[in-house]
Order: sequence, then structure tokens, then C-alpha cells
Amino acid sequence: MASRSELATFLESVERRAYKRALFAVRDRDAALDIVQDAMMRLAERYGDRPSAELPLLMQRILQNAIRDHFRRSKTRSARITLWSAIAPGRADEADSDPLETLPAAGRPGEAEPPPDRAERAQLLESIEKEIRALPARQREAFLLRYWEELDVAETARVMGCSEGSVKTHCSRAAHALAAALRARGITL
Repeated sequence: MASRSELATFLESVERRAYKRALFAVRDRDAALDIVQDAMMRLAERYGDRPSAELPLLMQRILQNAIRDHFRRSKTRSARITLWSAIAPGRADEADSDPLETLPAAGRPGEAEPPPDRAERAQLLESIEKEIRALPARQREAFLLRYWEELDVAETARVMGCSEGSVKTHCSRAAHALAAALRARGITL
């Protein structure tokens, strides 16, 4: 059974990756934050008493379901509700900042990265994230689960609800598409 501190440590370790995964899927910062918060709450409330070894797969499944729920709610809402912005346009929120950007970067403690290196890394990450967002949904999901969340093929297949062969196909296509897109931008890793 996972203790409170183990659960808290686990949630802290996955929050940034979960946020990015949700952001890639829904392409809305506020919705992505809500989805991750809901997924973390569900995990803590419903599965906090499970062994800590089960938490990663549970979190992936809960996050995936929360993303699907978001799309279902959006579809239902858009079918029922009139576009209110046409009646009374609201003003855009000017404070468009990412709260996760204020977190310290994962690196060696006490070592500051020189500004040119930091800028180059930020540009590279931005290019990679842009290309990941452009992938088809199933390829993006398989790629992120396998290479970002570091799940094996069987675990990824369970989370995605498909066969292991499908996972391999989606990952291969995603990797080839990303490599070609980055090469076209002159980026070689």
C-alpha cells in the first residue's frame, strides 16, 4: 500500500509530464491544467490505497480517460449551447503564462546553464513539441507513453486499449514522422 508521502512524491514526479500530455491532446492550457488536477484527485481518492508499483499505469489510464471526458463534454456542450461570444464578446485574458515554467528545470543542482545554451535548448524543445502536437492523436499518445512515460509495449497497449502490434506501428510512424519533420527544419539529434 502506498503511503501518503509515496503518493505525494509520485504525483509530484508526474505532474509536468501529465500536463504536457494533456496540453498536446486538448491544446488549451486551462483545460489541460484542469484535466491533470482532476486525474490526480481521482487517483488519490480512488486508488491511493493501492501499492505504489500500480500507480504509474493507473495514472496513465485515469489521465487518458479524463482527456476523453473533456472531449465528450466539449462535444455535448457545443451541441447544446449557443455561441455566447456572438451575443456578448468577452475580453481575452492578457496574463497568458504557464505556471509550470516557474518550476526549476531538471538538471544538476547548483549549476546554472549559460543563457545561449538555455535559449538554444528552449528553441529545440519548442520545435520538438510543435512537431509532437502535429502528430495524429493515436501516434502522439503511443509515442508519449512509450518514450516519455517510459512504459513498455504491453503497458502502453493496456493504457491505450489496443494490441501491442498497434502500439509498435503507431510508435514507428510517429518516430519516422518526427525525425523527417525535424530533419526538414535542419535539426539532427
